[in-house]
Amino acid sequence: QVQLVESGGGLVQLGGSLRLSCAASGFTFSRWAMDWYRQAPGKERELVATITSFNIATNYADSVKGRFTISRDNAHNTLYLQMNSLQPEDTAIYYCHTLRQPFYWGQGTQVTVSS
Repeated sequence: QVQLVESGGGLVQLGGSLRLSCAASGFTFSRWAMDWYRQAPGKERELVATITSFNIATNYADSVKGRFTISRDNAHNTLYLQMNSLQPEDTAIYYCHTLRQPFYWGQGTQVTVSS
């Protein structure tokens, strides 16, 4: 079964940085595009970054473009999100995602940016 376990969140000051990790198992990780989503209090879940299989291409939401970098280590079945210049508006629970079915959302990892 597909399992995605997020980690690396925490409390950070405005302008700081964090790197989130997602450990993947239960499927052939390198074959599938991966995504990071986030959900802020009172908001719907939104897509923030996507990376294709075998690291061919990436895409970002306008709100994070230039500040966040998505990457993957296919040898270790791990997805990353490097977050720089963090803003209070980045405060949310961050989730990793794949189109591999059956898929269920995990617990996510909380990112809180103080101002």
